[in-house]
Amino acid sequence: MNRHGGNDALSSDRTVGRRSLLKAAGATALASTLAATTAGRASATEELAWDAIVIGAGYAGGTAARELAAKGMRTLVLEARDRIGGRIWTGSFAGEQVEIGGGWFGPGQTNVERELQRYNITTSHDVAATRAVMPSGTGFTSQAPADAFGHLGTLFGQFYAGSETYFERPLEPLYRQDLLASVDATSLAARLGQLGLSTTDQKWINGSTSVFAGGPSSTGGLAGMAQWYQLAGGTYDGFLSTMSLKPAGGMISLLQAMLAGSTAKVRYNSPVTAITQGSTGLTTVKTASGVSFRAPVVVVAVPVNVWRTITFNPGLPQVHADAALEGVGVPTATKIWLQVRGVSDAVYAQAPEGSPILMMLPQKQLADGSRLYVAFAGAGLNVADAVAVQAAVRNLVPEATVVTYRAMQWGKDTYTRGGWALRKPGQLLRQLPAIQQPHGSMVFAGSDIASGWYGAFVEGAIESGLRAAQQAAVIAG
Repeated sequence: MNRHGGNDALSSDRTVGRRSLLKAAGATALASTLAATTAGRASATEELAWDAIVIGAGYAGGTAARELAAKGMRTLVLEARDRIGGRIWTGSFAGEQVEIGGGWFGPGQTNVERELQRYNITTSHDVAATRAVMPSGTGFTSQAPADAFGHLGTLFGQFYAGSETYFERPLEPLYRQDLLASVDATSLAARLGQLGLSTTDQKWINGSTSVFAGGPSSTGGLAGMAQWYQLAGGTYDGFLSTMSLKPAGGMISLLQAMLAGSTAKVRYNSPVTAITQGSTGLTTVKTASGVSFRAPVVVVAVPVNVWRTITFNPGLPQVHADAALEGVGVPTATKIWLQVRGVSDAVYAQAPEGSPILMMLPQKQLADGSRLYVAFAGAGLNVADAVAVQAAVRNLVPEATVVTYRAMQWGKDTYTRGGWALRKPGQLLRQLPAIQQPHGSMVFAGSDIASGWYGAFVEGAIESGLRAAQQAAVIAG
């Protein structure tokens, strides 16, 4: 499916005959409620009826809300938190603006590029490493980044050999569905076992695959990462570039601009507990506070891992129910911001699978000479233990002293229940395209179910939000 397929349709006018009829039905359905309220609450009760409701104010929900509002539809966004962004969270650490959640855009992500141009938001390149620490036979070795990344490029060229064929069109992942059956069932660990590499070379690869899998490489699907690899041009340098660009104002700045220019209303601190599709053509969305809202169409734009916290009536289709049970977002995803002294250069460090810290990426050097780092933890690190964090850092960079740190365990976050998404073995063919289809008056959005840059990229969230908005407009039309 072309991910730009709905733009023109969404910006053109539609007749609203069915919507008008549904509003009339909604008024009848609400009549008994209105009669029971006091005069002072009548206007508030009337605000419970909308043309469209979007659940979740991340990039997918924000995109869908903007597009629906641009159609003239009264659109309500219900956000569980007191902020927008979801797994994008621009916060602060050590007196600096940092990304607690997703942290980068990449070149060639055309939805993002178009939106950045639309709102005149510029980007800058991330900090380049000046030294690379990589596994060796007896521990770790320091190398020039060009040498380390060059060897990684060779290894990953072997690892993803053939992906240029089975993902001939990576934005259309099912284009060569005939070639995907065996690949989709293969885990990252199984693929690594097929290559017959030396122990050290296996460590060089599995340190990276376990970062994205959030733990054992056996939990991540080869097809999931191979698609990213081909989306990035089928080279390791291209893959690295997907984590290279930072927008002015932080990752949240684009979403802020999208919603600020929209008439959609965002209601914060409103986690959704139930969605009921009614016989009148209206769907009722109930929040944890007990307040219910109604609309002819609802966009569910929360992570797949969160679907199981919502009561759907009628229940979800089998593909959605299975995805909710299995999960898509990595449940052990943990990102740590570190302020480190004692390291004079910008060190990139990568450890073998099973290590307490799997990867460290250099960030800004501060005025006092210390440097910020982003680290991704292994599943076994107790991030509440400062001594353990210090030891994990020194395992990679012995001269480093941790001044302070901030850890975010996305799997423990109530409203995400996981971090970036990486499809498990078999999930691509089991889920697409059915998981992207409407269910009655509900449509689904989110990077977890995107066709192209799915799971770990804002690009996929925007793609999914555009598709959901098109589907919702048809249902409400």
